[in-house]
Parts: sequence; C-alpha cells; structure tokens
Amino acid sequence: MKRTKIKEILSNPAIGASILVKGWVRSFRNNQFIQINDGSTINNIQAVVNLDQFKDADLKDISVASSIAVEGKLVESQGKGQSCEIQVERFEILGKADPEEVQKTVMQPKRHSLEFLRDQAHLRFRTNTFGAVFRIRHTAAYAIHKYFNDGGFYYLHTPIITGSDAEGAGEMFRVTTLPVNDAPKDENGNINWKEDFFGKETNLTVSGQLEAELGALALGAVYTFGPTFRAENSNTSRHLAEFWMIEPEVAFNDLKDNMDLTEDFLKYVCSYILENCQDDLAFLNERGINEDKQKPQNERQELSLIERLEFVVNNGFERITYTNAIELLLQSTPYKKKKFKYPVEWGTDLQSEHERYLVEKHFKKPVIITDYPASFKAFYMRLNEDGKTVAAMDILFPGIGEIVGGSQREERFDVLKQKIKDFNIPEEELWWYLETRKFGTVVHSGFGLGFERMVMFLTGMGNIRDVIPFPRTPKNAEF
Repeated sequence: MKRTKIKEILSNPAIGASILVKGWVRSFRNNQFIQINDGSTINNIQAVVNLDQFKDADLKDISVASSIAVEGKLVESQGKGQSCEIQVERFEILGKADPEEVQKTVMQPKRHSLEFLRDQAHLRFRTNTFGAVFRIRHTAAYAIHKYFNDGGFYYLHTPIITGSDAEGAGEMFRVTTLPVNDAPKDENGNINWKEDFFGKETNLTVSGQLEAELGALALGAVYTFGPTFRAENSNTSRHLAEFWMIEPEVAFNDLKDNMDLTEDFLKYVCSYILENCQDDLAFLNERGINEDKQKPQNERQELSLIERLEFVVNNGFERITYTNAIELLLQSTPYKKKKFKYPVEWGTDLQSEHERYLVEKHFKKPVIITDYPASFKAFYMRLNEDGKTVAAMDILFPGIGEIVGGSQREERFDVLKQKIKDFNIPEEELWWYLETRKFGTVVHSGFGLGFERMVMFLTGMGNIRDVIPFPRTPKNAEF
C-alpha cells in the first residue's frame, strides 16, 4: 500500500478508506491511543489500537520518538480535537527510541527553553515550534522565487568566494590554502598572496549585490538568493556569521521604482504566508500571545503575529525622508520625556527604538525612510544633488524595525570613482564594477533583504538563531 501524508489525510479525509501512515510517535496513551506526526503538518493523526486484537507484548516498543508505520481504516473520530482517526489493523516499528534517552532530549513531551532547543539543533525539528518555523521558512523561500520568476527576473548565482568587500566594513572570513604557521612572505615580510590558490587575497562574500548589478545591466532584472558571511563578533539575537540574502537589481529603476517594487514584494510574501501556512501561523500566533503575557507591559507586542502580517498587507507604506524622520522624532513625546535610549540628531543612524516609534506609534503603518546622510551609507549609493545625502531607503516593520535596505546605485563613472577613493577601497579591486559605468551606463536600483530577518517577522521568533537550521555564531559552529 502506498503511504499517504498526514496533511493530505486531514485536509481531505476519505472516511472508510484503508490507508498507510508513516511517522514518529508524539504520544502513546493508555496503551491504545497513538499520536503520529510525519512533518507534513503541525497536526498529528491519532491511531487507535484495538486491545482485543493486540497484546501488551505487541505494543512494548511503541514509545515517544519511535518511528512507526500504521495501516488501518480511516474513521470519524469519537473523541474531541480531531475529525478523523485510524483504526489500527497492522503496525510496524520502523525505528525504536529508548525512553530513558528521550527524557534527556527536546523530544521529551514537555515545554523546553529555546536555549535548550538550540543545544540540540539536530533534534529540534521534531518539536511543534520548530516544525512550524521551518515549514514557514520553506514556504517563504518558495514565495520569493515565485514572485521574481513571475515578474520576469532572472535568478543569478553570484560568487561565494570574492576578492572584494561590497560593504567596505572589512568584517570578512578569509579563504586560503596557505599553511597557517608557515605562509610564504614577500620582500616586505607580508604574506605573499600571489602564492595562494587564487593568486590574491580572497574572502567569503558579504553580499552578491555588486555582481548582481553586472547581471542587471545586461539582463534587465535579476535577483540573488544565497548564503553570505560576516565575521562580526556580535553575540546578539539579531546577528549571524552565516545568513541568506535576497538581492534584486533592476536596470532603469530609480529610487521611487525601487520603493514600489519592494513594497509590492513584501506584501506578496506576507500574503502568501497568510494564505498557505494557516495551521503553523495559528500555532505560532498563540505561542506569541502566551509568551507576551509573561513579559512586563512595556515589552509586549501591540499586535499579535497574524495581526502584524495583516498590518503589512493592508496598509500602504508611508514614505518620508531621513530629515523629516529626525524632525518627527525630535517633536515626539518619548524624545521630550527622554524615553529614548539613543540620541536623535541629524547625521546619526536611526536605532530600532526610533524606527519602531515611527511605525507603531506615529504612522501606524510600515514606513520607508529615504535620503540618508552619505556619511554612514555605502559607497555604491547614488549621491543626491545636495551633496550630503544619498538615494537610499530603509523599510521599517512593526516589532522589528528595519527589514530591508536599498538604494539607487551610483551610475556616474566620475562620481563613483571618487566615492571608491573616499572610502579607501583599492580601485584595482573594483575595476570591473567601474567599467560597467563606461559602457552604456543607466540608472539602476536594488535592495537587500536578510532572509532570516524576514523569517523572524513571519514567525514571531525573537532570536535569529531560531529561524535558521544550524546557526553559525561566534565560538559556535556545531552540527
């Protein structure tokens, strides 16, 4: 008999049909009621053992976390909480689980801390919380690819190993085959990178944007979706050393076009999750509400998880300049009452508390802030006519603050060349990037979305380590 997934059974129960289910035991009550989950849905299916047919000895190996195959007839459930159940006619233990060992793991049927779950990342997929998170992560990735494919974008695989630093921050992981303790030196006593595998110093990429621009300037519209790396020694709930980025680039798009594209894209992804992940969202929504009840009043979310997603879908994004944002913050009650932890002044970057005030308190809708000071933005952003600001944009969401950063790119050869010099970036590293401005340069724009940041928003998880299967952080590369 062919196996049927539990999601398929529960979504369209064929009462009276004989079915085969394979999965893992979530609970086994009264030596009769087996709750089985196969990962296709957050919901279990109950299999009921006929005690007249099976003896205790037949059932001794059924335990929590064991894998099992069950054949039987699908019938309407006699109990509460499920619409149908399986009358067991035959079962087979596919893989045993030692009950004593289970008690030491996250598979023990009780509430565990997220820290404990991170220590057992190889097993946490078995829990309801992480099953829901990673099903939503998959669906979000599919929605992103679908959106760009349907919009005529080409998926570009940009290099993971690179000889340039797109962000200019210098926080990169070096890639080398040179011996650690006996690297060859040049006449000045420095490491001779010409002897290395690539003949130059190389690193793991922090962004595929610069290469994506090259694709856009020939193919029109491209996007990347790949791993990126940053050697930033930050052990916070928002930092990873390895993470995934989505970076579209579009030729002939100015900053306004870029804002329109990003707003449409974010609304699409949130809508797709609302429509296609209802069971998992409902579970995480309830989880978030219960967690919030344990927090002090001033730390609670004003909106539930589902309400935050609907907030994005149902509201047009407010668009203001950085200068206007600073003026609004200076006039705000939290600023006047000295409630902000960080200073507010023109020329400094906005902090999460400022961004969330604008979204959640002032405008009560997602916000796009544009035209930031050039002093703290990247070299590739187009310099505005005032000579002080750049055509940059950040998109702010409720509960999380900045979720997307983007800009119109600097397409003018002379201006870009000067900016590369001002940022102390060796021109020989980016000669190829500059050359694109010599051969039919055009206005073009793009943005970057940290995928894990988006999944945090879609799931309500408060720590970025809980939305990636195996987090890479300072002093941690387990699994």
